[in-house]
Amino acid sequence: MVGIKDIAKAAGVSISTVSYALNGSTKVTEQTRQRIMAIAAELNYVPNMAARTLKKQQTNIIGVYLADYAGSFYGELLDGIKRGLAAYDYEMIVCSGQKSHLFIPERMVDGAIILDWTFKTQEIEMLADRGHQMVVLDREIAKDNISRVLLDNKGGATLAVERLLAAKTQHVYLVTGSMGYDNAQRLSASTKELTRFGIEYEIIAGNFTEPSGYAAAEKIAEKIDQGLATFPLDIFSFNDEMAVGIYKFFAKRKEKIGQDIRIVGFDNIEISSFLTPRLATIAYSKHRWGMVAAEKIIRLIQGEKVEDEAIYTTFVPGSSLGH
Repeated sequence: MVGIKDIAKAAGVSISTVSYALNGSTKVTEQTRQRIMAIAAELNYVPNMAARTLKKQQTNIIGVYLADYAGSFYGELLDGIKRGLAAYDYEMIVCSGQKSHLFIPERMVDGAIILDWTFKTQEIEMLADRGHQMVVLDREIAKDNISRVLLDNKGGATLAVERLLAAKTQHVYLVTGSMGYDNAQRLSASTKELTRFGIEYEIIAGNFTEPSGYAAAEKIAEKIDQGLATFPLDIFSFNDEMAVGIYKFFAKRKEKIGQDIRIVGFDNIEISSFLTPRLATIAYSKHRWGMVAAEKIIRLIQGEKVEDEAIYTTFVPGSSLGH
């Protein structure tokens, strides 16, 4: 591999001169810099990022930790983070899995944005105590070096239940998601509101994926076939991906969504507007969520005081809840 010693030898200059030129220092003339850059290109020189990081103690890269990449939900969020970081001349690397956690203590990234329920809270707190800056999107941690940008899951779930109550629901199937903060908050608010109004409910475990929504619909169909369900049958799917799976299952049966089966989703992903009938769902700006998270992490890194922020939800009407 070509190093700066090789460039210095080819250019007939010192190693320090090459280093100044490659790093844009004013200690060399523009003419010298351009000549050295041309030689570096001819030799196919690739900068050693690890060495540069050790010297500067800065990578200008933020690690974004996700439990999963599946589904359309993450596209808008990551685009928001990317655009937010670009405004500060930072880039992101998307991470998943235990080994990638080492990027933080080894300072391969300058900070982290975490939406990963498998990333243990105790580990996050330990990293914060060691001076690493992080923004969490999926848990409540009050600690120095950590900022929270949390989705108003309880408000969104309450909105969904309110709409089902307005539709005179008698029994609701709650199709839940993976373990973690978002799911727990939606479940807590839903059951509290349904209990308050004396509405029966049944919990069917999913994992926020389309196949788990399909499997949940199969279980609901068994109730129908056994004569244990009454129409209209109401479902609150804790995200739209699972609602898509429910749609796909009932497309093969005689029950009609929007008439026999009424559904409310959560997330307002793009495909929701193309479903027939249109899926009623809970919306929020995933793009803004990402932009705000990016702003918070950079401000933390710069040593500024950062306040926590909430991302609020709204209801998007759809014929899946009836006419």
